Amino acid sequence: MNDSQKQDFRGYANREIESLKAEIPRLQALLKPVSPDNAIGRLSRMDNIVNQSVAEAQLSKSRIRLIRLEKALKRLESDEDFGLCVDCGDPIPMARLKAMPETLFCVDCAE
Repeated sequence: MNDSQKQDFRGYANREIESLKAEIPRLQALLKPVSPDNAIGRLSRMDNIVNQSVAEAQLSKSRIRLIRLEKALKRLESDEDFGLCVDCGDPIPMARLKAMPETLFCVDCAE
């Protein structure tokens, strides 16, 4: 991976990390329970429960993505072979690295 590609990935990862750091508190706020004293109605309460479980799943995915991006940035800085498949040595496509920053394998070797 050349310096330009590393800079491109670094910029992408930093933007994603900042976005996730802003999104996580918003999702956490959605998980607050509705007070039983709040008279929103039975159907609205059920709708809120469904929305909370969706937010909880998204929060979990966001936290995992954040960790993976941070680890990828650390690898980028410390590993001169970042972006190369550990199995065959071929470059891992940038689109794959952006989708799965934790990947160590190209598409062919991952199969």
